[in-house]
Amino acid sequence: MDINFFAEVLIGGLLSGVMYALVAIGFVLIYKASGVFNFAQGAMVFFAALTCVGFMDKFGFSLWLAIPATIVAMIILGLAIERVVLRPLVNQPEIALFMATIGLAFFIEGLAQLIWGSQVHKLDIPIEDVPSEFLMEKFNIIVSKFDLTAAAICGVMVAVLAVMFAKTKVGRALRAVADDHQAAQAVGIPLQRIWGILWAVAGMVALVAGLLWGARNGVQFALTFIALKALPVLILGGFTSVPGAIVGGLIIGASEKLAEVYIGPHVGGGIEGWFPYVLALMFLLVRPEGLFGEKIIRRI
Repeated sequence: MDINFFAEVLIGGLLSGVMYALVAIGFVLIYKASGVFNFAQGAMVFFAALTCVGFMDKFGFSLWLAIPATIVAMIILGLAIERVVLRPLVNQPEIALFMATIGLAFFIEGLAQLIWGSQVHKLDIPIEDVPSEFLMEKFNIIVSKFDLTAAAICGVMVAVLAVMFAKTKVGRALRAVADDHQAAQAVGIPLQRIWGILWAVAGMVALVAGLLWGARNGVQFALTFIALKALPVLILGGFTSVPGAIVGGLIIGASEKLAEVYIGPHVGGGIEGWFPYVLALMFLLVRPEGLFGEKIIRRI
């Protein structure tokens, strides 16, 4: 086995896994505090990337002006979702909330294309997709500068969110809401305000993910399917754990790349698209709550 080539594949997979983890964290944030599995997270990623490109193409904004404008748009979108969709469905069955987010996903996808058009856009950000000279010279490993920079950006975003959850007043309120909605309300925590903040943060997470994946693959409808790659990540890491999303993303990213390179040639290729779901299915049989999820015991 060529050790350098193995290292290239492994590192490339781990860097992709960090970006998968960022998308998964968007799910975790919503699910942790409201119990809603936000099926519309992928549509929010698409909406964010398309809105940023739309500001640049139609209004002549520079990238550094389009990003703040898109942040404002995503905050407004997140607050509107909480006010119009989530708040009227408080205390309704979980399946009703889940179905609402499915409908919301189609609405956001349609709204984005109605406003900005449905054609594929190229998104140029100042990160070169060329091999890192340092890694080539020191270790003879070819790894893209884009992957390294994107992973670093995602890592910073994840660290900021982890600190927000652990150290800030809003983070403590979010944890209280996640533990018990009624108890949180009883001690004066404004439930609707906390959910509004949460959806706004999820919108900003979607923006970062949309910019990075849009720059890599183009801003197109296929960005909505990036969210599907987050499902195996959530299954492995647990639906309520930010660290779990990180670890799950790294496992999925590394395993899919290694499987494609070392197993794909023996089964006809294309394994990268479905291997994460097979891995997640096998994991469900052993530990359905995920690596960092809490085991739920229901007494009958």
